[in-house]
Amino acid sequence: MVVIVCLDRAGGMMFNGRRQSRDKAVMERIQQICMGGTLWIAHGSYALCQGLEQVHLAEDGMFLQKAENGEFCFVESGGLAPVAGRIEEIIAFYWNRDYPADTYLDLDLSKWKKGSVQEFPGSSHERITEVHYTPDGQDGSALP
Repeated sequence: MVVIVCLDRAGGMMFNGRRQSRDKAVMERIQQICMGGTLWIAHGSYALCQGLEQVHLAEDGMFLQKAENGEFCFVESGGLAPVAGRIEEIIAFYWNRDYPADTYLDLDLSKWKKGSVQEFPGSSHERITEVHYTPDGQDGSALP
């Protein structure tokens, strides 16, 4: 499975039950990445993702266990450590600033190999950095 996450610089994902992943430009990029494929989501992510075109949304409370190889999972609230061995790639969108957070990514991305990196302007942030990681080794630099 290919996991998509949105993170602040400290790896924060949520604060007090509120997502950090609401940005129109990021959702447009997720649509491009997942076009023609399946995007697995938790029930709470449906309202954010329902406008994605040419993407099959699969909404399920056990989505991380049900996603197959090559399918995408949009993860807003952590819980990846138990399925880390099944992850083919992580696509992280970084906000490039710190926010209050009480839910953090539970994987150490410095142990993943950093691949392509690109920056683009967001609708809510001046600069968003998209980084692709694969589990093939260490390069020691998780944050962009």
